[in-house]
Amino acid sequence: MTLKRVLKKLLRSGVYAVLACALLLLCVDAASASAWPQTNASNVRSGALPEEALIPTPATEGSGSVAGTVLDASGASVAGAEVTLMPRDGTQSHAMVSASNGEFVFVNILPGSYLLIVNAADFALFTTGEFVIAAQQAYEVPDISLSLATNNTEVTVRPSDVIAAEQIRTEERQRLVGVLPNFYTSYISDAAPLTWQQKFSFATRGTFDPVAMLGVGVAAGVEQATNAFPGYGQGAAGYGKRFAAKFADGRSSDYLTHAIFPSLLHQDPRYFYQGTGSMKSRLLHAIDSAFLTHGDNGRTEPNYSYVLGDMCSGALSNLYYPRANRGVHLVFSNAAVGLAGRVGGNILREFLPKHSTTNVPGE
Repeated sequence: MTLKRVLKKLLRSGVYAVLACALLLLCVDAASASAWPQTNASNVRSGALPEEALIPTPATEGSGSVAGTVLDASGASVAGAEVTLMPRDGTQSHAMVSASNGEFVFVNILPGSYLLIVNAADFALFTTGEFVIAAQQAYEVPDISLSLATNNTEVTVRPSDVIAAEQIRTEERQRLVGVLPNFYTSYISDAAPLTWQQKFSFATRGTFDPVAMLGVGVAAGVEQATNAFPGYGQGAAGYGKRFAAKFADGRSSDYLTHAIFPSLLHQDPRYFYQGTGSMKSRLLHAIDSAFLTHGDNGRTEPNYSYVLGDMCSGALSNLYYPRANRGVHLVFSNAAVGLAGRVGGNILREFLPKHSTTNVPGE
């Protein structure tokens, strides 16, 4: 065989070998591709995570969420709107601003009743109705559509019971010279009316204050020293009976005059500080407040709650006072003592310097 023919044969064999190797590589690549997990190309391009990564993380046990969207009248999203989630019981509210697409979401929300207040520039204030969040509920608020404001006045509207709860928390920290309870003095002339639940809660806080308990002990000691109600006797047993009687007197009077009758008759049990005017007008205001009070409707009414409460408390005292001291006279004497105490307390509230009481709200 000539050299030329040999070279042609080798060249042709090399071409076949190259083609065979290429075909083998294509088969291996196809097999590898079929065995490797396939990835959605659109997910890769968009940066989306695999479906397993989209499983939501369980919420904190007992908590829920509130989400919604703020829109204008045309249906366009409103960004930067101030959204406030307000609990109905007056506890700490939650606030945030809506995102660029108008959406908002509150997480880790405890179960209870809430309402939303939305305030955005150039729009009228928007308040939702009350809604209830259950444990681990993802509540979706219907789309909030804001209307254009008719003027530039900004008004915050809140339910009166929420305002009353805030005012009670302030009053429960009021103490004369930082020690003596001054809870039932309102330095706000148009304070929000109390609900019946708030009246009972307020009465409980005041009547079981440690300083009030100390006062019971002192009063029992004075009666022991003067041998008041001698039927109780002397010694530790006599003091214990006097302490129990004074304790029952105070607790029954507080609940009857500050909670039970004010709830039934829709009257406010607080003293409303005047603080201005002549000494005579302030003195008359303090005395009148023992006989007149504010109704829950804001009108001035005869203070039936206090008179009836003192009378009923005196009647109950016939159950535990010594037999020699029981009778109609005990009812009226206890009522008279209670009324005199209220007049004297009102005068102190009115004429002691305002700054002598801690936690008094500003003007």
